Amino acid sequence: MQDKVIMYTDGACRGNPGVGGWGAVLNYQQKRKMLNGYAADTTNNRIELTAVIEGLRALSRGCEVELNTDSKYVLQGINEWIVNWKRNGWKTAAKQPVKNYDLWQQLDEEVARHKIKWKWVKGHSGNAGNDLADQLANDAIDAELKT
Repeated sequence: MQDKVIMYTDGACRGNPGVGGWGAVLNYQQKRKMLNGYAADTTNNRIELTAVIEGLRALSRGCEVELNTDSKYVLQGINEWIVNWKRNGWKTAAKQPVKNYDLWQQLDEEVARHKIKWKWVKGHSGNAGNDLADQLANDAIDAELKT
């Protein structure tokens, strides 16, 4: 049986494009791991994808993951669009290259390692896990901008 992890991820971007930060909260049994990072030049969508990728990368083995995100872009991309993108050689229905292709490929590789139940949570709505991931993302930006 796989370990069960409840994960919350979020990205924050000041400007779009602009400076960004990501946060991930991983809850396993009675333990909590908090991760965050910074990107000097990113977009809202890229930093949201990065948060999920880095959260999943932090798992050392395949797990059952309840993954909570407030990004409909991430949810729709992974649950609806990616199948056709891959079938079409990473092109959209309009035959254009998929935006953020590099990150979608990385996410696809991470997702293959786990059994994931994707959940959407409304951002900035009092969900403790999402609020903490958002705080971690903003903390990463603040820490970098102070240097």
